[in-house]
Amino acid sequence: MTSARPEAGPAVVPYAAGRLMDVHRPAAAGAGPAPVVLLWHGSGPNERDVLRPLAQEGAGLGLLVLVPDWSAEQPDGGGAELLASLARARGIAAEHGGDPDRFVLAGWSMGGREAIAVATHPDTPAELRPTAAVGIASPYSTRAVTTGGAPLDHLAQAPSPVPLRLVHGTADDVVAVEHTRQLSAVLTRQMSAVRTLELPTDHAGVVMTVYRPEARRCLPATDPATLAAGRRTAAVLAEAAGLPS
Repeated sequence: MTSARPEAGPAVVPYAAGRLMDVHRPAAAGAGPAPVVLLWHGSGPNERDVLRPLAQEGAGLGLLVLVPDWSAEQPDGGGAELLASLARARGIAAEHGGDPDRFVLAGWSMGGREAIAVATHPDTPAELRPTAAVGIASPYSTRAVTTGGAPLDHLAQAPSPVPLRLVHGTADDVVAVEHTRQLSAVLTRQMSAVRTLELPTDHAGVVMTVYRPEARRCLPATDPATLAAGRRTAAVLAEAAGLPS
């Protein structure tokens, strides 16, 4: 799977009052509307830029990637903003050449927990449920702000209603890889459709970034090994959306 990153930057659109979303469009138009990935960043407030390298890589593979800002510092932990971005995502995607019927919900770190929680919770409305979900370097045994429960708990009771893919770096010292291994084991016992990929990188590297203490932020990586790992994460997003590998 080869990526041809778009030369232009993302379009920026509002998804709620005062809240913005980046729209990363495929570099070249395909035979029809592009599959869509809604990609949630982690707990740092308003960090859609952190996921720009991964989103651009995914767009280069033929995806329409939507990355909203949201803030875990809201009184509700950011749940309302995440759900608002989900409610608007299909409409925004259709306006930018995306296929709302091929819709993947994905996230990194805290965002990944929320993506898996919403995608698999039994109370998620049918019109909001994605066709697949991807969790990237995420903890699954803690309470999700979107659903009020831990995804590990409800997935231990019933199989996932959608196919899942999990990605984690084996050198992650922020969210240990055991979190993903635990969920993967539960999904396997429940006969859920799941694929798990472990990569030789850390928490930031799995999304093509490196944490810079002086910036207190993850910034785009330049190291070839880190970029290679992140490209494999982008390939997982594409595969979840049904693009051929």
